[in-house]
Amino acid sequence: MQVLFKSRDTQAADLRELAERRVRFALRRLRWLVPRADVQMSDVNGPRGGIDKRCQVELRTDGAGSVVVAAVAKDWRSALDSALGRAARLLLRLWRRSHDDRRLRQRLLSHEVGDRAM
Repeated sequence: MQVLFKSRDTQAADLRELAERRVRFALRRLRWLVPRADVQMSDVNGPRGGIDKRCQVELRTDGAGSVVVAAVAKDWRSALDSALGRAARLLLRLWRRSHDDRRLRQRLLSHEVGDRAM
C-alpha cells in the first residue's frame, strides 16, 4: 500500500512516520482493497489553539472508488486515529454492501433458473 502524507504545518510533518504506520495498522485487513491512501493534516485556525487539528484521509480503492473522511480533534494523534477508524468502517461497510448485493443477485438468479426447470 502506498501512503502519501501532506501537511504544511511543521508539527504535523514530524508525524509523517507515525501516520504511515497508523494507516498500515488500521487498514491491515483491508490492504488488498486499498492500493493508495492519502493523509492530509492541517491546523484549522493556526496558533490560536483549541480543537482545530484536522486530519483528512482519502482511500483510493480498486473497485469502490474513493473514500474520503475527515476528523477534527484537539491533537494530531486523536484526529488521525479518529479519521482512520471512520474510514476503515466506511470502507468495510461499502465492501460488504456490494458483496451482499452480488450474493443476493446470485441467489435470485439461481431461483429463477430452478423455477424455469420445473
